[in-house]
Amino acid sequence: MANALPYKPKPGEIPTQPGVYRFRDAEGRVLYVGKAKNLRARLSNYFAPLHTLHERTRRMVTTATSVEWTVVGSDVESLQLEYMWIQEFSPPFNVRYKDDKSYPYMAITLADEAPRVIVTRNRRIPGARYFGPYPKIWAVHDTIDLMIKVFPIRTCSDASYKKAMATGRPCFPGQIGRCGGPCSMKVTVEEHRAIVDDFVAFMSGGDARFTRELTARMREASAAMDYESAAVYRDRLQAIDAVLSRSALVLPSDTDADLFGIAEDELSAAVQHFVVRGGRVRGVRATTIDKELDISGADLVDQVLQRTYGGAGAGEIPRQVLVPELPGDAADLEEWLQERRGKRVSIQVAQRGAKADLLRTATINAQQALMLHKTRRTSDYTSRTKALTDLQLALGLDEAPLRIECYDVSHLSGTNVVASMVVFEDGLPRKDQYRSFGVPETTDDTDSLYQVLMRRLAHVDRDDPAEVVGAEVVAAEVVAAEVVEAVEAVEVAAAVEAEAVEVVEAVEEPVVTERKRPRFAYRPQLLVVDGGAPQVAAAARALEDSGHTEIALCGIAKRLEEIWLPGEEYPVILPRTSEALYLLQRLRDEAHRFAITHQRKRRKRDITTVLGEVPGLGEARIKALLKHFGSVAALSRASAEEITALPGIGPKLAAAIEQRLANR
Repeated sequence: MANALPYKPKPGEIPTQPGVYRFRDAEGRVLYVGKAKNLRARLSNYFAPLHTLHERTRRMVTTATSVEWTVVGSDVESLQLEYMWIQEFSPPFNVRYKDDKSYPYMAITLADEAPRVIVTRNRRIPGARYFGPYPKIWAVHDTIDLMIKVFPIRTCSDASYKKAMATGRPCFPGQIGRCGGPCSMKVTVEEHRAIVDDFVAFMSGGDARFTRELTARMREASAAMDYESAAVYRDRLQAIDAVLSRSALVLPSDTDADLFGIAEDELSAAVQHFVVRGGRVRGVRATTIDKELDISGADLVDQVLQRTYGGAGAGEIPRQVLVPELPGDAADLEEWLQERRGKRVSIQVAQRGAKADLLRTATINAQQALMLHKTRRTSDYTSRTKALTDLQLALGLDEAPLRIECYDVSHLSGTNVVASMVVFEDGLPRKDQYRSFGVPETTDDTDSLYQVLMRRLAHVDRDDPAEVVGAEVVAAEVVAAEVVEAVEAVEVAAAVEAEAVEVVEAVEEPVVTERKRPRFAYRPQLLVVDGGAPQVAAAARALEDSGHTEIALCGIAKRLEEIWLPGEEYPVILPRTSEALYLLQRLRDEAHRFAITHQRKRRKRDITTVLGEVPGLGEARIKALLKHFGSVAALSRASAEEITALPGIGPKLAAAIEQRLANR
C-alpha cells in the first residue's frame, strides 16, 4: 500500500479559514462531511502517513478519491453548513442515528383561528407548539383527557369545526363535553384563545400559578356557599395534581433544560434526551447511533447537539443544555443555538447537585438502552445468520461457526486469576454451558490463557459423533460373532453346558445404544480470545499441543476492535456496521462480564473465609463490616478503634479482626 494518497492537495492549496470539507469516492458519492476552524490544519491529519492513521480513518481516506472544501465566514456558519450537508447526503462514514421509534407528541395548532390539541407524530405542522415526546401514545391521550378538564380547548377536527361555525350548531365532541372550542358555542374565539394560552403556559412549566388561582377560587366559592362552582374548581385541581404526578418535580421550578445521557462503545452509542420544563421531565427520547469512524466523546456530543437542534424551532431550544462532556466548539454551538432561539443558551457539564443526579439517571438509561440494542441485534434471526456468514467469509472458514467459545482472563493486580468460557450456538448465548476456571499459578495473561485452553481441550472428543456411534456398532457386531463361536465350542463340553446357555441368552440379541456425549466434550468450530497477537499466539500453541489444530481461532483486540488471526502480521478490519463484528464484540463483552463476576464472587468468598476464622465473628457481623467500610481494602486499613465503632463489636473482637487481616 502506498504511504501517500494520490489526491492529496498540494502544499498551500488548502486555506486556513474555517469551513466544511467533503470526501468523495470514484462515483462522486459523499463519504464524509466535517467542519474545521482551520481547514489546512484539520485536513492535514487525514493526509498523514497511512500507517499512522486509525484503521477506520485509513479505510475512509483510501476509499475516497477526492476531497473538496467550502470556506465560510465564521465557525457558526460552518456548523450550519455541516448539519445541512449531513442531512442532504447521509454520508456513510458520519455517525448514523436510529430513533428507537417514532415518538408521539402533544401538539397545539397555534396557527389556527381556534387552536386545538392533538396527538401526532408529525413534527412539521406550521405554527404548532409541541410537548413531549411521550414514550407511549396512551400517555399522551391520558394527559390530554386530564388537561381539557382544567383548560377546555378545542379537540374536534377541522371539518367539524367549520361545519359547527357555519351552522351555529355545536360540534359532536362539544355536545358531549369533550370539546371546549368556539364550536361548542360556549366561548368566543377571543376567550378560547386565552384558555389556549393558559394551556400552553401550564405545559411549559407555569403550573404553580394555576394551582394557586384555582385554590383561591375554590375557597371563595365555598365561602359564598356556591358549592357547585367549588366542586368544579376542586375537580380541576385534582386533574392538575394528576398531570403533575406523572412528571415529578426533579429540579427547581424555574429550570428549563435538556439533559443528554450518553453511553458508548467502539461501534455504537445510545443517547437519552431528557426534556425538563418547569423543573419537570416533560419528555424522553432514546436514540441509538452507529459509529463508522473512531470519534471522541466530545465530538459525539457535538454531533448529537447538531442533530437534535438542527431542525428545532425557537420554542424547542431551552435555556440550558447539560451534557456529559463539553465539545471542543462549545462556544460556537452556544452562539448557533442562541441565534436559533433568539435568547441566551448555555451548554454545561453538571458537576454536582440535582442536575448531576438527573444526568446520571439519563446516563444509566442510556447504558441500558445500549445493552438492549446490542442484545436485540444479536438475537434477531436475520442478523445472526448474516453475522455467521460474514464471519465465515472474513476468517476464511470452510463452514459457518455454529458453536463459538470465547475466553477471557481476569485478575486483580496479578492475584485471584480466573478465566471464563462463554458459549454461543447459532449466534445465541448458551448460559448453561458457560464455565469458569481458577488459575493457581501463572506468569502472565498469555500463560493463563494457555493453561485454561489446555484444560478445556483435554475434554474435547477427537472423533466426530457419527464416527463414534458407527465404531460402537462395529465393535458390538464383532463381539457378538466371537461369542457365538465360543458357544459352539462350549456345546462339545458338557461340563460347561449350563454356563454356555446362559452366555447365549445374554448375547443372542446384542443391543447397541448411542453414547450420550457430555456437553463439555463438544468441539467448537471457532475459538475467540480477548486480546491481540500475543493472546492469539498462546491460544494457537494450546491448540497445537493438544492436537486440535482443526479448530479455527481468532482474537478481538479492544483498542481498535481489530480481528487477529494466528500467524498473521496484520489484523482483519471489519466494517463498523458489520453484524459479524457485533457478534464478536458481544462474545468478548459477555466473556469479560462472566470473568469479572466470577472473580468478585471469589474475592468475596476469600475475605468471608478469612474473617470467618475470627472467633466470635459470624456471618451477620461480617456482612455488616463489609457494608460499613465499603470494601476489603478499606477494612484492612481500618484501626481497631475504627472497627469498634461498629455496633456489636468490642475492643477485643476488633483487635482480633485487625490482627487477622494484617496476617492475611
